[in-house]
Amino acid sequence: MQRAVSVVARLGFRLQAFSPDLCRPLSFAQDLLRRTPLYDFHLAHGGKMVVFAGWSLPVQYRDSHTDSHLHTRQHCSLFDVSHMLQTKICGSDRVKLMESLVVGDIAELRPNQGTLSLFTNEAGGILDDLIVTNTSEGHLYVVSNAGCWEKDLALMQDKVRELQNQGRDVGLEVLDNALLALQGPTAAQVLQAGVADDLRKLPFMTSAVMEVFGVSGCRVTRCGYTGEDGVEISVPAAGAVHLATALLQDPEVKLAGLAARDSLRLEAGLCLYGNDIDEHTTPVEGSLSWTLGKRRRAAMDFPGAKVIVPQLKGKVQRRRVGLMCEGAPMRAHSPILNMEGTMIGTVTSGCPSPSLKKNVAMGYVPCEYSRPGTKLMVEVRRKQQMAVVSKMPFVPTNYYTLK
Repeated sequence: MQRAVSVVARLGFRLQAFSPDLCRPLSFAQDLLRRTPLYDFHLAHGGKMVVFAGWSLPVQYRDSHTDSHLHTRQHCSLFDVSHMLQTKICGSDRVKLMESLVVGDIAELRPNQGTLSLFTNEAGGILDDLIVTNTSEGHLYVVSNAGCWEKDLALMQDKVRELQNQGRDVGLEVLDNALLALQGPTAAQVLQAGVADDLRKLPFMTSAVMEVFGVSGCRVTRCGYTGEDGVEISVPAAGAVHLATALLQDPEVKLAGLAARDSLRLEAGLCLYGNDIDEHTTPVEGSLSWTLGKRRRAAMDFPGAKVIVPQLKGKVQRRRVGLMCEGAPMRAHSPILNMEGTMIGTVTSGCPSPSLKKNVAMGYVPCEYSRPGTKLMVEVRRKQQMAVVSKMPFVPTNYYTLK
């Protein structure tokens, strides 16, 4: 997910640093907005729609943001994430193409295994984060951010043409499927009622194609953006409303929008592209070194490797850290200061944590201030208040792994 919007403060929750260029009230240019297959479904269920990266999406429904957030942590919620870019990379040189663009070891992925990876540039900056799955059907299934749609698609298409001109066997297809995320501790229990496959055999970051509540051709991936167990279901657009309606029949399930999605991911310590990571942030600075494949590190054959790999053993100027504070909530762009009052960094995301009843945030500070427990100050509404560097995730994750 990319940036959110301050305009939703009038709805009772402020999604920090959602750029006004990406997200605005629905009073402008409605005829130019893209709509997901669930647009009318959202309106019928009380969805409060906002503009997000050129799409009309629900920021919340009839429940408050806090209620929706906590319901996801305790039960499960259904999110429409159909605005994400879904692509298929086909051909015998599909891995070569993907590894020419990302930092991860795609060749080592088992059938139907996926991984979070990063598009990087030659300066080591992060162009976007994405999930790449090596499907058993002979293609790579790629999901990347809506806010980077044009940039990501152009990047992949240019590389496809380059390799094709070299006689390589590779192709790209943009999928028009809807994408539904069912997230929360009871998500698998709810979904199991509508599938024949045993979901106990589907661990975190694996996927399978199956029929879901009567809709065939769905790709179910055990992943999400909340820190909870859950799935993302790529469903043919024509079956999206049927599937969403079927899932909502279970009392465990409630609809949730962008507001809850943002606070959930922040509690889980997950980055928001455009806020917490961007083209001026390297994976090492962003505390995402774990995305770098060991083989790729040794070969130094990914974009920006000459900048990124030396940072693994050397010292970077700054690192992404978690912060907690009492008092007023920290917001994106809030200055971070040392105890002497000197500005040393900036908050990139922040909100009140519904689960912890404390304020949580992420930001960048020099390495010498990055140790958990380090006391700092943040400036909120022109007032300085105490903060402490904290380990992330703020709320323990509950991803499902095979025991």
